Amino acid sequence: MKRRTFLTAAVAATTSLAAPMLRAQSLPAGPIRIIVGFPPGGGTDALARVVGQKLAVLWNTPVVVENKAGAAGVIAADYVAKQSGDGTVLLMAHVNSHAIAPGLQSKMPYSVERDFVPLVMVGNTPNLLICNEAQPAKNMKDLVELCRRNPGRIGFGSAGIGSSQHLTLEMMKLRANVDALHVPYKGSGPLLVDLMGGQIQYSFDTMTAATPHVKAGKVIAIAQTRTQRSKAYPNLPTMDEQGFPGFDSGTWYGLVGPGKLPASMARRMNEDINKVLAMPDVMERLDQYGAEDAGGSSEKFAEFMRVEQQKWAKVIKDAKVSTEG
Repeated sequence: MKRRTFLTAAVAATTSLAAPMLRAQSLPAGPIRIIVGFPPGGGTDALARVVGQKLAVLWNTPVVVENKAGAAGVIAADYVAKQSGDGTVLLMAHVNSHAIAPGLQSKMPYSVERDFVPLVMVGNTPNLLICNEAQPAKNMKDLVELCRRNPGRIGFGSAGIGSSQHLTLEMMKLRANVDALHVPYKGSGPLLVDLMGGQIQYSFDTMTAATPHVKAGKVIAIAQTRTQRSKAYPNLPTMDEQGFPGFDSGTWYGLVGPGKLPASMARRMNEDINKVLAMPDVMERLDQYGAEDAGGSSEKFAEFMRVEQQKWAKVIKDAKVSTEG
């Protein structure tokens, strides 16, 4: 009896000692920072904060969002790529930093495949093709005809050269074989002001930025740019449905770690982030932002990013997009 008691006590002691050791191996020891490559208030920042708040509770450690804006997310990505593998620094990766920039910039400061460990997709949102009320073309058939009658004169605003909005326009021009005027802005804010004021006619803006103005009746949504209709816009036809089969352009977000992140830690993080993304209140918040396809394996996310890089590299090459000059 005494021997059994001793063994039970020994096992309990070993288990209690092993618990913090297992945590140390599978989760970071200290506070965690999620780096965001855009200013506070945007879609990337908002989704990072939704997930970060839940992870802080789940992991019983502070999880803070830190904004390092600039170069369409490349500055933040480069910063995280150079961090150690202790898991205390993660990145909310973005279509710009992890799919578009590699095909757009001849001298990238990092390699998406080598310098990052994919964790999980957080969400993919369509862009919305929007216009102001004064425009005569309010469907894709009429818009294509308008561009053909006025080559290079119909203005489409974007958040900058090489942005998701810009390359969605270039994809449309290539598919429709039309010419249109690209008007770059420093973000969606000034773009939308000019669109509503009539200085430009159209834009493929992000759903996050465009939705408040669509709901207020200040701009009109013509199409959404993923192949399936978003739950947030069940009555708005896709580009695919309006004569552009397979047209797929989304603004997506996902968590990644530095390239030195241990595989065991990456697996644990993937499991826990998937738990967070499945929480009803988090799912509700994702729906508010139009963010779909959240969750899944790290391998699925890695393959998704690989395909996205190939897609946008082809658009950039075929449309002769350049950030120079």
